[in-house]
Amino acid sequence: MKYIEVTFTMDDTGVFRDMLVDTLGNEGPYESFVETKDGLKAYVPASEYDPKYLAATAQAFPLPLKYEAREMEDRDWNAEWEKGHEAVLVKADNGASIWVRAPFHPHRTDVDYELLIEPKMSFGTAHHPTTYMMLSYVAELDLVGRRVLDMGCGTAVLAILAKMRGAAYVEGVDVDEWAYRNALENAAANGVEVSLRLGDASTLKGEFDVVIANINRNILLADMERYAAVMAPGATLLLSGFYEADEGVLIAKANSLGLTFKDKKSRDGWSSLRLEK
Repeated sequence: MKYIEVTFTMDDTGVFRDMLVDTLGNEGPYESFVETKDGLKAYVPASEYDPKYLAATAQAFPLPLKYEAREMEDRDWNAEWEKGHEAVLVKADNGASIWVRAPFHPHRTDVDYELLIEPKMSFGTAHHPTTYMMLSYVAELDLVGRRVLDMGCGTAVLAILAKMRGAAYVEGVDVDEWAYRNALENAAANGVEVSLRLGDASTLKGEFDVVIANINRNILLADMERYAAVMAPGATLLLSGFYEADEGVLIAKANSLGLTFKDKKSRDGWSSLRLEK
């Protein structure tokens, strides 16, 4: 996937840098940010880059804001980043242990679950706090014989663990072809049968006992109604991909759809929610 890097410079960073991150990340399509001495670097998929939106944001900002956009080289950035990190041991609240490793990491036999995940360009290796928390939730739920949907499945790490934990049927959906192909490879490498396909929330059908969505605040708010529509009575919805400060708006949206907040997890400022229909 190609990305656009936008470099912002401003006379006074202070709270204004956080304000810009909030605007671009919560209201706009920007996915990641790096602070600089005199501003910020922001990254957005090339397919979602809108120069008019960028210009309007800069014009409406409360202090002078200069920016420069450039298309980044189409490289496997995520895979390169992951190779510089160790495997991750996830410890769920119920005591379950999950070892998430790439092919170049050591095998372990002293854990409850070992997942072999080759990240490539896809999101989901347990390094990020949201994936860690969602793996914990999946390890804690009773999934035996249940139907599970993993929206925005990325590497399929959550879908794979759900199948390992006895789910009767697991479906993983992602809009990105890189992620889809990567998910197929990871499911095969772990010897589990997961139904994987390209698509977005508009393509959902059927009925599920557990719906998992680790994406971002804006997509969750836009698509939660579709998630609720395919949830069976008493079904569980697991949400993550947002900051603790965003919990209120997501819970309010869930409540409006007849979903009830049950509990949450927090890690490094990020949040995960468990809701029920």
